[in-house]
Amino acid sequence: MRYFIELQYNGAAYFGWQRQTDMPSVQQTLEQALSTLLREKIEVVGAGRTDTGVNASYYVAHFDVSLPIADLGHTVYKLNFLLPDDVAARRILPVRSDAHARFDAREREYRYFIEPRKNPFTRAFSWQYYVPLDVEKMNRAAAFLLEWRDFTSFAKLNSNNRTNICHVMHASWTVESDGHLRFTIRADRFLRNMVRAIVGTLVDVGRGRYTVEQFEEIVRSLDLSRSSSSAPAQGLFLSDVCYPAEIFECEE
Repeated sequence: MRYFIELQYNGAAYFGWQRQTDMPSVQQTLEQALSTLLREKIEVVGAGRTDTGVNASYYVAHFDVSLPIADLGHTVYKLNFLLPDDVAARRILPVRSDAHARFDAREREYRYFIEPRKNPFTRAFSWQYYVPLDVEKMNRAAAFLLEWRDFTSFAKLNSNNRTNICHVMHASWTVESDGHLRFTIRADRFLRNMVRAIVGTLVDVGRGRYTVEQFEEIVRSLDLSRSSSSAPAQGLFLSDVCYPAEIFECEE
C-alpha cells in the first residue's frame, strides 16, 4: 500500500533532504521514525532535493507499507511524537500504487524571504539585507525568466543534470505588510541551487550592480560564472508541490 506524507521542516540542522552516509538529513530522520512506528523498514521518496539549510513549509514524500494504515490521523499524531521538533508531519494520504512523489509532481513553488532590517526573531528564516533594493527593477528582470528555458547560468556545477531545461510559470517579488520582501517562483522543475542563484543575481539588479538588460544577458550566456553569489539558504522555503488529482483515486 502506497501513501503520500505531507511535511514541514526547518532545514537548519540538516544537510538537505537527501539521505547522507555520515550527516543528518530529513529523509533519514523521517525513515527512522516511520520504521519505528510501523514496525517495518520504511524507505521514503521525496518530491525533490532541498539543499543544506533550506526549509520546507510544504513537502511531499511517498512510502510503501505492507498493510493498510487503519487510522491515518492517529498515525500522524503518533509520528509527530517520534519526529524531532524541527520536522512535522501534517497528513498521510492513500494514493495509487504507481504514484510517485517526485516524477508525478507537475509544479513546484519556492519562496524566498528578505528582511531589510536587523531582527533577531527572523534571522533564522530570512536573509537580513540592509541595502535598499529597487523591487520594480527586480520584477522586470524576473519576468524574463518566464521567457527562457535553459537555466545553465544558475545550475550548480557537477550536479549531473540530464538537462538544464526548466519551464518557469511565475516569478515575482512582493513587499509584505511588515516590510519583508518575498520572491515567489513556480516551475515544473528546479536545478540544484537554482533559486538561490537567481535570488542573489536579482538582488544585485535591485541594488544597481546590474541593469535589467545585463541580467537578461547573464541568463542567455549559459555561464554560471557570470551569475552572482547564491543567496543564503535560511531564507528559502519549498512552499508547494502540485499533483494531478487522479493519483489520489485509489483502487478499492
